[in-house]
Amino acid sequence: MRMSDIVSSLDLSVYTQVALVLFVGAFAAVLARTFSRRHRDEMNRAARLPLADDTRTDR
Repeated sequence: MRMSDIVSSLDLSVYTQVALVLFVGAFAAVLARTFSRRHRDEMNRAARLPLADDTRTDR
């Protein structure tokens, strides 16, 4: 029996559906964390990071 016969006999279409569901779940989690009010200060601080100089004044 060849490897191509074994692979063709398997029903691998379920894995693509599971991967899609996992990706959509991860994407929804990232969106929820990004736009949540709880993390607003952290996101604002990260947004200003490219404009900040190398010295820190908040110590």
